[in-house]
Amino acid sequence: MNGSETLNPEMQHSINEKLRQSGVSDDRQKIIRQALENVNKPGFRIDPSAILPLMKPVTWFPPMWAFACGVVSTGEGVAANWDILLRGVLLAGPLMCAMSQTMNDYFDREVDAINEPDRPIPAGKISKSASWLITFGLIVSGFLVALSIHPYVVAIAFVGVLMSHAYSGPPIRAKRNGWFGNLIVGLAYEGVAWLTGSFAITQGVPSTETIALAIIFSIGAHGIMTLNDFKSVVGDRIRKVASIPVQLGEKKAAVLAAILMDLAQLAAIAILVYKGSMTTTVIALVLLVAQLPMQKILIAKPLEKAVWYNAFGTLLYVLSMMVCAVGIRP
Repeated sequence: MNGSETLNPEMQHSINEKLRQSGVSDDRQKIIRQALENVNKPGFRIDPSAILPLMKPVTWFPPMWAFACGVVSTGEGVAANWDILLRGVLLAGPLMCAMSQTMNDYFDREVDAINEPDRPIPAGKISKSASWLITFGLIVSGFLVALSIHPYVVAIAFVGVLMSHAYSGPPIRAKRNGWFGNLIVGLAYEGVAWLTGSFAITQGVPSTETIALAIIFSIGAHGIMTLNDFKSVVGDRIRKVASIPVQLGEKKAAVLAAILMDLAQLAAIAILVYKGSMTTTVIALVLLVAQLPMQKILIAKPLEKAVWYNAFGTLLYVLSMMVCAVGIRP
């Protein structure tokens, strides 16, 4: 759909049939049908109380944390650079990440109508035109904050906008294939944010070790994004979005996610060993080992435990990121 279309009767019948086959209850089907009508209604509607949910604050933490890891990895004093850290965290989370979420909700509104009909656009609280206004406001605000850090950070922010569009919007719409889409998100949320934090403090080329860790943890984040896709399996199958769980099945997707996250941490630990940072090496190993029994539970019941693992197992992964950032400090 290009944003101006409405569901034709044939497409509506096809979706209804697929919903019935997927075992969705009659009440849920009614809610979804109403949501599918809401997402392309003309006009401008904006419920102020729905703006923050549209920006999905729960997703802000990863890029904010990655930016902080980039800052810590430089070895520069955090207290002496608190203003840059504060502006960078604001840029990474409440502005650029929020922008990517509002943009994604616009392009993904038909899928959200099936998977999450209570999201602001499917629920009719924010129209598609209003969502674009919010997105544009976040982009402008992000550029202004980036400029206050360093002109080069504006260029990095612009790359972030392009990556967000490549992930969600036409013609690339990388999220339609989980292999590419998850990689883009991992690079944006972890790698770009990490390297921006490093550059913002030193205003120079990041060290080889910090570049390596940014890439490593970005690849590991591919697994985190795969786990995040479990909540959307029904809608992805109906709308032909080839997420990893749709392509491989839930169990194999969970195994892949765990392997990617574990390999990333092992690669990061190897860097710590190379640097001779034995204390942080031990801590990172303990965090990795603690994830293994949790991954066993995840793989046994991936659909039921994906959200649980993202809340607890992934927490140990992101703690390892900071441990490794401390371990490579000059």
